[in-house]
This record gives sequence, structure tokens and C-alpha cells, in this order.
Amino acid sequence: MGVAAGPIRVVVAKPGLDGHDRGAKVIARALRDAGMEVIYTGLHQTPEQIVDTAIQEDADAIGLSILSGAHNTLFAAVIDLLKEREAEDILVFGGGIIPEEDIAPLKEKGVAEIFTPGATTTAIVEWVRENVRQPAASGG
Repeated sequence: MGVAAGPIRVVVAKPGLDGHDRGAKVIARALRDAGMEVIYTGLHQTPEQIVDTAIQEDADAIGLSILSGAHNTLFAAVIDLLKEREAEDILVFGGGIIPEEDIAPLKEKGVAEIFTPGATTTAIVEWVRENVRQPAASGG
């Protein structure tokens, strides 16, 4: 698998019935301001819609934002759909109101990182840069 050219592409999504999207919009803007291409899906997305968008947009990563408490179910559904559609190379990270005791099981399931309240946009941008494929221009 080669390294794709161009900026890192991230789908930022709000799965489920959660209607609060300020945090997702802040993260989307921070990633965009850092030079990444961001596709924001809007509120009330199903896992199927999120995975479809990520595949259609040739995304490198999916950032899920959830405050409703349904993170275990919805994050797992996204991971499972990526596996089913042979798109496991799309990295999944998430944030929101996620209890500490749920983080390790989510990571075991395949979520690469979880950001809880208080995480800075700088830390999230740096994590994405370090963990998602590097642009082709970053030769050594």
C-alpha cells in the first residue's frame, strides 16, 4: 500500500441521536486550519452513512463525536462496517463524553484514540498528524 498524495482527509461525524455538534465543528475547523481536508457529515448519522461517506470520500480517518452515551454501540458499529467493507485502513478516533472505564474496551475493539473533554485542539491535530498517513511531500 503506497502513501497517497495530498492532504490528510478526515470525515468528522456525529453518530446517533445526539444533537450537540459544537465540539465536532470545533475539531473539524481545527483540522481544516491545520491543512487537512475535512468532510463534516452533520448530525444524526447512522454508522452506515458514516462509513459510506468515508469510503466515497477516500478518507484516511473518521473522527466520531458523541455525547449521548451510545459510544460503545455506535463506535463498534462503525469499526465492524469498515471491516465488512474491507476499509480497515481508515483510522477511527473519537471524542466526547466517554467514561474512563469505556476507553480501553473501545481501543480493544479498534478505535485508535479517544479524546475526552479538556483535550486541546492542538493535541488532537498533532495526534492525527502522527497517526494518520503522512502526505507524500514529507520525505526524509
